Amino acid sequence: MKKVLNPFLAGMLAVTLLAGCSSSSTASSSSTQAATTEASTVPTEVTITDHADRTVTVPTDPKRVAILGILPLPSMLTIYLDSPSTIVAMEPASMNAAKNGVLSELYPDILNVNTNIMDGNDVNIESLIALNPDVVFYNAGSKAEQQKLENAGLTAVGVSPTKWNYDCIKTYNEWMSLLDKIYPSHASDREDLVNQYSNDKYNEIQSKVANVTTKQKVLFLFQYDSKTMITSSKSFFGQWWCDAVGAENVAHDVAADNSNATITMEQVYAWNPDVIIITNFTQTTPDDLYNNAVGSDDWSTIKAVQDKRVYKMPLGSYRTYTPGVDTPMTLEWLAQAVYPDLFKDYDVASDVKDYYKTLYGVELTDEQITKMYTPNRAAGKWN
Repeated sequence: MKKVLNPFLAGMLAVTLLAGCSSSSTASSSSTQAATTEASTVPTEVTITDHADRTVTVPTDPKRVAILGILPLPSMLTIYLDSPSTIVAMEPASMNAAKNGVLSELYPDILNVNTNIMDGNDVNIESLIALNPDVVFYNAGSKAEQQKLENAGLTAVGVSPTKWNYDCIKTYNEWMSLLDKIYPSHASDREDLVNQYSNDKYNEIQSKVANVTTKQKVLFLFQYDSKTMITSSKSFFGQWWCDAVGAENVAHDVAADNSNATITMEQVYAWNPDVIIITNFTQTTPDDLYNNAVGSDDWSTIKAVQDKRVYKMPLGSYRTYTPGVDTPMTLEWLAQAVYPDLFKDYDVASDVKDYYKTLYGVELTDEQITKMYTPNRAAGKWN
C-alpha cells in the first residue's frame, strides 16, 4: 500500500534537518549559556484556567503528580515527558491498559506507579495525601472530587474528556495545551504540530467521505458481556468517531448518554449494522461474536458478523476509544475499516511509526505495531 505522509510534517522535518546542518561549533559555544538562561526564565509557578473553568496556581514542571478519573492522561503525560517518573499515582484501570499494551514496553517504570489510591470508585484521600503530590489531575466534571481534594489542601487541576462534545481531536489538542502551560520546560512547537497533524488528518478524511452516498451503519460496543450490552448514543465518543469517518451511528437515537446507553439484541437485529466496533473497555473480541460465545445472544444473522466486519479498536498507548496520543492514527485506522476501498492507500502501520517518531521521538518496532492493532482481551479488565 502507498504511504500517505502529511505534507506539513514533511516540511517541518526538512526545516529541522536543515537547522541541524548549521555550525556545530556555534551551538556548542552557546549551549551552556542558553541552558542557564532557559532555566532562569522558567517561573516556579503558573496560574492557569483549568477545564472546570477554575483559576488555579500550580508549580511549574511538577515532580510529583497524581491522576484521578482521566484514565488516558497517565499515558499521554508519560509520552509527553518521555518518562513516567513524575507520576506517583494513577487508577487501576489506567495501569491495566499500560500492562497489556505497548506503554509498559516503552516505559517499564510505569508499572511501579502506585494504584492503591481508590476505595471502589472513590479516592482514598489519606493515601493520596501520603504521596505528597505537587498536583492532582482530576475529572473536571466531578465537583465532589474537586471539593474533596481542595478540602484536603491539595492542588487540583480539572481535566475534561467531555467539555468539547466528545470531539476527540479537540480534546486531545486542549489536553496538550494544558500540559504545555504547566510544563514550560517541555513546551515547544509540538502543540502546534499535534494540532496541525490531527486537524489535517480529520480534514483529509472528511474530504474523502464527503461524496459517500450510502453511509455505512456502525454499531459501537463500549461494554459487552453476558450481563450487559452498552453502546454509544449521540452523546458519547462513538458518535464523534462515526461522524469523523462519514458513517451512521445506528444507536444515535438511544436516549441514555455516555456509558449508560444499554441496549438489547432486539435493537441490534433492527439496526442490522454493516460494521461493529468493539472498544478496549470490554474483554469481548470479534471472535466472540463470530462464535456466539457471549451468553445466549445469537449474532449469526447480523450483516457485520456475516461479512466478518467486526473490529476491536487498537490498544495504543491507551484504549483508543477515548481522546489521547493515538487519536489521529485511530481515525485513520477507523476510516480504512469502515470504507476499505475509499482508504485503500493508507498504510496505517507505517503512518503510526512516522507519527510517533516525528511528534514524540518514540520509535515503535513492527512487533509493537502488531500488538497495538491486534490487542488482547485482557485490557478490558479494569483491575
